[in-house]
Amino acid sequence: MLLPKRISGWKLFSKRGEREASEAETNYENVGGANSYPMHRYSIVSTSSTSVIAPVYNKLALDVALLNIRHVRVDHNGRFLETIDSGLNRCLTLEANKDQSGLAFMQDAIFSMFDEGVVALVPTDTDVSIYDRNIVRINTLRSGRIMEWFPDFVRVDLYNDELGRNEQIVLPKSAIAIIENPLYAIMNEPNSTLKRLLAKLQLLDVIDEQSGSGKLDLLVQLPYAIKSDSRKKLADDRMTMLTEQLQDSKYGVGYIDATEKVIQLNRPAVNNLMEQVEYLTRMLYSQLGLSESLFSGTAKEEEYLNYYNRTIGPIAKALTLELKRKFLSKTAITQGQSISYFRDPFQFVTAEALAELSDKLTRNEIASSNDIRGVIGWEPSSDPKADELRNKNLNQSNSLEGEISNQNESKLLENARD
Repeated sequence: MLLPKRISGWKLFSKRGEREASEAETNYENVGGANSYPMHRYSIVSTSSTSVIAPVYNKLALDVALLNIRHVRVDHNGRFLETIDSGLNRCLTLEANKDQSGLAFMQDAIFSMFDEGVVALVPTDTDVSIYDRNIVRINTLRSGRIMEWFPDFVRVDLYNDELGRNEQIVLPKSAIAIIENPLYAIMNEPNSTLKRLLAKLQLLDVIDEQSGSGKLDLLVQLPYAIKSDSRKKLADDRMTMLTEQLQDSKYGVGYIDATEKVIQLNRPAVNNLMEQVEYLTRMLYSQLGLSESLFSGTAKEEEYLNYYNRTIGPIAKALTLELKRKFLSKTAITQGQSISYFRDPFQFVTAEALAELSDKLTRNEIASSNDIRGVIGWEPSSDPKADELRNKNLNQSNSLEGEISNQNESKLLENARD
């Protein structure tokens, strides 16, 4: 019995792999600058106040990135016909650059847009120079922070993947997509709801830091009136002595005179700051179309529908419209090319509801059996009938007999005419 020949492959932990690893370690200095943090990702300054809003940014950015944003072809009525296999579509769906996938790039860009109010999507690898304004093919995209505005140009802080650091470069507005936050008045205006909430949270942090600083906040009532300078000096010396006793003591124990009285002030300050924070948080959530159930995953279908229509929809519309306006030429738009986004309608449907919906779609000849199998995640059936838009609940034999009778009637009519 002959055994099949074993196909050898490359392994890291082999003599060849160890040799290549040793050579790579020897040439480690030639691979460029190193950083302990991925410099291509956008990040905000970490504070306790920003950590409260960061989960909101992340959820909104992730939900927008999970939409199917594609380079498509539509008919004269704007109806979807097909997906165009282009470099732009590859950037949006698969790989935006050598550091980020399409999902990671879009999430990073939307997160930056929320924090800054505007973000620039810059083609870094194209068929021609972006200064020529005649870009046909886009191979890579990166998101950048706009530092300065000019009439026809902007200065963008962009990550240079060849040098491994950020650089500021002046780019024409007509060649890059500038996405403005549709919720700017709520999130980025100086006196917006979000800015007011962050300011209140900073004040709350200051109060918490003061209350947790370890101070005793004590008053010592001395047995004599402090009116003259000598009495004030005696009071200062007494306070210094008491402070040294508590500081130098192992257990923080000191003594006072029998005639002295201690008044403790270490009580929480009474204010309505927490109530204002809770009020602004509820107002922000209502203005953004959010709720606590959306974060906990217990929201109902109506809440998700309201969330996608009021919040995610405007952001996705602004994004696709700007991509279409800047990255598609007038000729391409005339030919039916467009940038569209699609949301999976079965994302929040239960198995029972999916079965009922599948029956309605196939019975009304809206979707075929293989279309429904693809939604479920099953392989398509090889049966040719599975690709037909046909109501399978009808009796096929009766329909065939009807077709045969119609054919016979047409033949009789033709013979009568002859």
